[in-house]
Amino acid sequence: MKIVQTNDAPQAIGPYSQGMIVNNLFYSSGQIPLTPLGVMTEGGIKEQTHQVFKNLNAVLSAAGASFDTVVKATVFIKSMDDFASVNEVYGEYFRTNKPARSCVEVARLPKDALIEIEVIALVK
Repeated sequence: MKIVQTNDAPQAIGPYSQGMIVNNLFYSSGQIPLTPLGVMTEGGIKEQTHQVFKNLNAVLSAAGASFDTVVKATVFIKSMDDFASVNEVYGEYFRTNKPARSCVEVARLPKDALIEIEVIALVK
């Protein structure tokens, strides 16, 4: 196992790592819309979703992976009313590779975020 850590994404806000590589798979921790400095992104669901994808890009890059190698994504949203907006932004990052995905509405997310996404990806 190898711990993945980058300063280009927010640091873990608990006793966990940004991600782990096991064999040739990268497992990310859930990314919320914090900037790398730990500040919550202002705006609505689209702005927060873009920040989550910036964070995912950073941890994927640190792991030697990319959006093209993601095989599974799990999306947690505060309101299913945001499903269409999340899909719109999500589609900007997964244009050719369309990984398997789950999307669930949750009662509350860390820091009262509107969205959290975790991924599993193949390491190049």
